[in-house]
Amino acid sequence: MMEIDIIKIGNSKGIRFPLAVLKQCGIDSKVELEIKDNCIVIKPVRAPRQGWAEAFEKMHKNGDDSLLIPEELDNETLEDWDESQH
Repeated sequence: MMEIDIIKIGNSKGIRFPLAVLKQCGIDSKVELEIKDNCIVIKPVRAPRQGWAEAFEKMHKNGDDSLLIPEELDNETLEDWDESQH
């Protein structure tokens, strides 16, 4: 546990986080702020596809990246699919 002073920033107040704490939490330039049970919860903002490249690389190494549906469907497959939707 760490004690940090609240500082004046213009008409607001704030706190300064040690760089090591920000790195440990994966915080770069933006955070999500939530009030929960009278506590302030600060979380890093995650990029929408963060970690996908690593996951795809792992899938490729494991041979788990084959297509489940062919890239091109023939007319018969499309007709079968269309009929199943009604």
